[in-house]
Amino acid sequence: MISIVDDLIPFKNHKEVKAEIRTCGLVGGIIQYLGILFAILGVIAGLFNINLGLGSTSWLLLAVFFALNALICHIHSVVAKHLYGIESENKK
Repeated sequence: MISIVDDLIPFKNHKEVKAEIRTCGLVGGIIQYLGILFAILGVIAGLFNINLGLGSTSWLLLAVFFALNALICHIHSVVAKHLYGIESENKK
């Protein structure tokens, strides 16, 4: 008989989990800083009425898009840390 409970365990290998948490944090940070950079470019383009390849509104929309993507990475990292902590507590 195949056990379904084994498939429901959140983490099978703790090293993979730690690597995933680090990777998600790193990617989320990079995307977050890109969003901040795009917001700054949008503000500069709007203040000086210059075209930096895109209009100021496009830069700001790009910043919002990157900020939302960074939020997804950070939430994934937080949930993974939470589940890792719960599993570590249950093993003790």
